[in-house]
Amino acid sequence: MQYTIKVDIVSDKALDLLKNLEDLHLIRLHESSLQVKDTSAIRFLKGKMTKQSPEEIERQFKELRGK
Repeated sequence: MQYTIKVDIVSDKALDLLKNLEDLHLIRLHESSLQVKDTSAIRFLKGKMTKQSPEEIERQFKELRGK
């Protein structure tokens, strides 16, 4: 029985555990698939907002708050 799955690893400890499982010949890791993803909020939000003046932002906040 053999399955292939894709897993997002969010901790170095998890990667260490997977490597230990590979050492026990329970799983096989494909090194070419090990990539570090940039999950920072800045990268995620980059380009999502247009530049606005502080006055425009304040006006929008007041509109959202119903004031």
